[in-house]
Amino acid sequence: MGVVDIKVKEIMIKDVVTSRGEITLSEAIEILYKKHIGSIVIVDHDNRPIGIFTERDAIRCIALNKSLNTILEEEMTKNLITVKDNICFRELRALYSDKKVRHIPVVDEHNHLEGLLNIREIFDEILGC
Repeated sequence: MGVVDIKVKEIMIKDVVTSRGEITLSEAIEILYKKHIGSIVIVDHDNRPIGIFTERDAIRCIALNKSLNTILEEEMTKNLITVKDNICFRELRALYSDKKVRHIPVVDEHNHLEGLLNIREIFDEILGC
């Protein structure tokens, strides 16, 4: 089996940092900083991803002088791209080439969060980029 045949569930981060959308930008940025992570997946009460807040979102909010008391749900990325855990690396690579997103939540058949893909980290590890 080559790299392109590896399944997403074999390379995803399973310990995903999640939050509800009710926290503030200040709290979200603090989580990113303290946990040394690039994204927080925003989930509903059924653990279904409804958005994501990334370091790029944090930079945008700071550059636009958004209040740090703003509720995260107002500033998170809502047009969330997710993948199922059974797709292979080849499909993931095609998705990345098309959408250019770096953090992709992995969901099960009921759209419950199962993991997270950090594309840059994967490419660095697998392809030595």
